[in-house]
Amino acid sequence: MIRCVSINLLIHPDSELRFVSPAIGYGLFATRLIPMGTITWAVDPLDQIISSSRLEILPRLLSRHVDRYSYLTGQGDRILCWDHGRFVNHSCAAACLSPGFDFEIAVKDIAPDEEITDDYGTLNLEEPFDCLCASTDCRGRILPDDPIRNGPAWDALIAHAFPAIANVDQPLWDLVREKAAVQQVLAGDSKLPSSLIHYRAPGTESPGRKNQLMA
Repeated sequence: MIRCVSINLLIHPDSELRFVSPAIGYGLFATRLIPMGTITWAVDPLDQIISSSRLEILPRLLSRHVDRYSYLTGQGDRILCWDHGRFVNHSCAAACLSPGFDFEIAVKDIAPDEEITDDYGTLNLEEPFDCLCASTDCRGRILPDDPIRNGPAWDALIAHAFPAIANVDQPLWDLVREKAAVQQVLAGDSKLPSSLIHYRAPGTESPGRKNQLMA
């Protein structure tokens, strides 16, 4: 049974915003142990969905913020998080990854004072960037087609952590839109959708969900 508790933030409540460095800016850090399998972030109704046509008509002052703080979905829309989720930084050894659902889970235990990170390679980058994560697994440069090379490794990490969803407190469970599908995976009645469900090949006009692969 999935254990729900009350929440006071829409990003995981055991987290806070802290300054990291002038080069990186701010990041999100755990204030208490966040166990593997914990849902750390989920798309919620207050997040803005910004279509490409809407982005084109936004004033440059606003579109710069959308470029900086949003991510691109497999459908070609941008999700602009209203909460501290927009400050989660990249790491090549990410603490959190997204299965083929609209949320992220901790793929390992996140210790108190450890930064809560995800892998920007999963977010349909339009341009590559040089990585500053300094992890032992650092790829050096994060590329738009990273999912093709790294998808199987991401899926393996997610598959290892996913069963723990049922065994740890889930403050964000009420926000999960695919509850029935998650329960089916946990019960062994269906396969865990791959993280590549979210992938949108650079330059493609077709929805990323046509690229669905099952782990």
